[in-house]
Amino acid sequence: MAERKFSWPARSEATLIGKDIQRIDGVAKASGQAKYTADINTEGTLFARLLTSPHAAAKIKSIDVEQAKKMPGVRAIHLFKNEGDEIRWEGELLVAIAADRVELADDALKVVKVEYEELPFYVNEADIVRAAHADRTKGLGKNEKGDVDAALKTAAVVHRGYYGVSTISHMCLEPHGSHCQWDGDDLDVHLSTQNVSGTPGQFAEPLEIDASNVTVTSDYEGGGFGSKFAADEWGIACAKLSREAGKPVRLMLDRAAELKIAGTRPSGYADVTIAADSEGKIVAWDSVHWGTAGFGGGGVDVNQLPYPFDFENRRAAQIGISCNTGPNRAWRAPPHPQLCALTQTAMDDLAAKMKMGSYEFFEKNLAFALQDKGPVYAEQMKIAAKAIDWKAKWHPHGQGGKGPVKRGLGLALHRWGGGAGPCTCTVKVHQDGSVETFLGSQDIGTGTRTIIAITLAETFGLPLTGVKVNLGSSKYPQSGASGGSITVGGVSGANRRAAQTALWEIFDKVAEKYKLESADGLVAKGGDILKGKEKICTWKQACSLLGPMGLETKGESSQKTKDGLTSDQVGGVQMVDLSVDTETGLVRIHKFVCVQDCGLILDELTARSQVLGALIMGIAYSLS
Repeated sequence: MAERKFSWPARSEATLIGKDIQRIDGVAKASGQAKYTADINTEGTLFARLLTSPHAAAKIKSIDVEQAKKMPGVRAIHLFKNEGDEIRWEGELLVAIAADRVELADDALKVVKVEYEELPFYVNEADIVRAAHADRTKGLGKNEKGDVDAALKTAAVVHRGYYGVSTISHMCLEPHGSHCQWDGDDLDVHLSTQNVSGTPGQFAEPLEIDASNVTVTSDYEGGGFGSKFAADEWGIACAKLSREAGKPVRLMLDRAAELKIAGTRPSGYADVTIAADSEGKIVAWDSVHWGTAGFGGGGVDVNQLPYPFDFENRRAAQIGISCNTGPNRAWRAPPHPQLCALTQTAMDDLAAKMKMGSYEFFEKNLAFALQDKGPVYAEQMKIAAKAIDWKAKWHPHGQGGKGPVKRGLGLALHRWGGGAGPCTCTVKVHQDGSVETFLGSQDIGTGTRTIIAITLAETFGLPLTGVKVNLGSSKYPQSGASGGSITVGGVSGANRRAAQTALWEIFDKVAEKYKLESADGLVAKGGDILKGKEKICTWKQACSLLGPMGLETKGESSQKTKDGLTSDQVGGVQMVDLSVDTETGLVRIHKFVCVQDCGLILDELTARSQVLGALIMGIAYSLS
């Protein structure tokens, strides 16, 4: 028998993989049948609302909820803060009230009495001088290589500029929140989360129960972008309100609280000096950058600047600014967008100072690209340039046309790790030929269910309707959080391994039943088991050989799994053709091109959707 190895089918032989496959839950979402956490409304559900601080910095002199307890419909009250506690940002949570109806909870919040002692606050993340005077700065380290000072002295051209990327909020379509319901010591939580398997323990510890008593469910999640990995204090409060009231409680942040406390992307501002030789090769990078990640300071990682290059002479220093604002959270590819903007706008300005085209300048410096990605970027740049007609449309800075409307081109490149995240799944093949998988992953709107279904259906030679994907419950086999672009690699790899293991066992039974020399050469396709062009039996006939218990196999994935199904380290190039009305500020995008290294594309439609979503989000980044 030939050696069996996990592998993907050749693209030319694939029935589903690499094709445009619509999301299998698309109709449920579009029709409103899909139930998000914000939709959960079991019998007797109470509705919780939050009182938050109107001050950025204050000390609570007193807090009185006695009148609120007497308000109609109020069933439970939870205090986040007490007398003497300090407020560190506007929107910090004070009180949660659960009542029979939302408006009754709102009415009760209005009679809560809080007396504050207002304190000095600081919120200007961009002004490093004022931040230093306010004693709000902290050095966060340096990253240095080579002799920067010597390189600057001998450089042909030196450019110095100031650049900045502001803090922005995640603005999830579905706000953070949960629905909690107790049954004795058992807690059922519907949670808007990117981390189904990882949150039961986060509820258990503060509630003083065993993690095995907590079931977290997330059938659908309305966006997180890196901000929904935790149970959060409002989630714990929801569970406590439910326990106190003896009824289920739903607590979702309102839009104002979502913006202020549910996480932001750290800002990044930089004083950059960059230099090149007469040929356009960068010989030195020197920067001091600062920003805020909220009250704790923090900001953009100093070890990744300049991005994504490793120049021979470079020095970067980071300063964190403590602001009286809510804490930051991971944001899609943290902190790569900020690093890209700070590095590559400076590079573009240096190219302009040298009267060199941006394309030519970037191309000359691809040798410094991290992880030897230079040749990949070079090919991607060629493809993007052709798509946007770079040669015909390019002009030097300042020559964008007469009148107030100026037109120009821009380019940028990036990288990301990606790969396969941790995932464990159980695949069941039943005697009647039906197939299902169980895993504690989550579909955060990016098509995870569909990717898994494609993987299973392709492996077993079935239509998508022939497989069932069970995910979104912490009672299923553990799977990692959806963050870092590692979910597709994790869930597809684990399910492919489990499915191929099951298929090989089925092939062995078919070979024995039909007296074949061996199972070598058997394939499952179109609902049949084939050997070459010969049909041996149907899929259902093959599965009937499994007996009443069917067949159950397990599959795993992790970053350490190296069997060829998944890899990591991707990158891409973007180019844009746009106009700016310098009098009104109106920006008009004529064409936006992205060339992205994705590895094996399982569903071209959802892959394209991810790229388009990134471009749309990039527009928001640049105009924020």
